[in-house]
Amino acid sequence: MTESARYRILVADDHAVVRGGLKVLLKSQHWIEVCGEVSNGRDAVLFVQKNKPDLVILDLTMPEMGGFEAIPAIRQASPETEVLILTVHCSEEIAQGAMQLGARGYVVKSDVDTELIAAVQSVRQLKPYVTKQLQKRLFDCFTNVDRNHGSKTERTFDSSLSSREIEVLELLAEGKASKAVAFALGISVRTSEAHRNHIMQSANLAGSRFATS
Repeated sequence: MTESARYRILVADDHAVVRGGLKVLLKSQHWIEVCGEVSNGRDAVLFVQKNKPDLVILDLTMPEMGGFEAIPAIRQASPETEVLILTVHCSEEIAQGAMQLGARGYVVKSDVDTELIAAVQSVRQLKPYVTKQLQKRLFDCFTNVDRNHGSKTERTFDSSLSSREIEVLELLAEGKASKAVAFALGISVRTSEAHRNHIMQSANLAGSRFATS
């Protein structure tokens, strides 16, 4: 495989130690090139706009612009660039929300040593990948998204989540309940719950345990 054919990956995580570990793991594969690293979502979007990497490995909780806001911005800046979420959150609901926004893969950091390379290989082939702890339900969700928006290998995402709902999703990912979300955003609890319900409907989450949190 020539240098020009290597799979170009941007690593986006706000912890330097994590970025360093990911680079070592990724560079152990001759077909991968780590073409950059950034510490926040805003810089990830700017890098993608300029350099058009094949893949962004993206943390969800970062300063300046969180992962949930960055996912659709990355996909808009470079539709050919895929997004693989790497996060501490082992949650069906959060993973489905990320995929609904345009991510093709989701891996939890506790499983990075055993799953990251397999996830990158899957995404490289334009196939979804979800961490083994969540696979069955997430594959079902992803298939539904593909059926609604295009084929399994060539999909286009038209996210129905508003900027406010993305903010709500980010706070829910931090473990906040509806009342805490409402307080943080300066909205009523009823409005917070309405946003949460729309997120669930958009990501096919109705009836999940998230609905009663």
